[in-house]
Amino acid sequence: MNQAAVCAGTFDPITMGHLDVIERAARIFPRVVIAVAINSGKNPLFSLDERMALVRESTTHLKGIEIKSFDGLLVNFAESVKVRMIVRGLRAFSDFEYEFQMALTNRKLKPEIETIFLMPKQDYSYISSSNVREVAQLGGDTSQFVPPSVQRALESRFV
Repeated sequence: MNQAAVCAGTFDPITMGHLDVIERAARIFPRVVIAVAINSGKNPLFSLDERMALVRESTTHLKGIEIKSFDGLLVNFAESVKVRMIVRGLRAFSDFEYEFQMALTNRKLKPEIETIFLMPKQDYSYISSSNVREVAQLGGDTSQFVPPSVQRALESRFV
């Protein structure tokens, strides 16, 4: 259980910032479960199957990666896949308050599961999926924000 971590998100779509955090986690842990949230309340641009496929295509260069969907509490999912570490990315100070509250809540729910925070490269610290979707929708170039497969998916969605 100590040799694995969960990286969770909606990944709508996966960005270079997400990928950077996943790559960092993969250097630390031999097994990384990427948990793609079903999260129907967010009204995602891409379906769950599309998001999972884009995550899969974006992480083929990494070893020890598993991609699974989940719904409900992340700590329950982590426990179900026998993982005791949750990796969360922090882009900016504004992320910290929310992530800190979630980590403390998760600790209350499942004290045996830890949360660690990783910061993406500075080049990716401002990228968010919602900004990427907006740039794509308005016809902008997303190539510096997302992997090539995601860029193609965005272009096909908004052409």
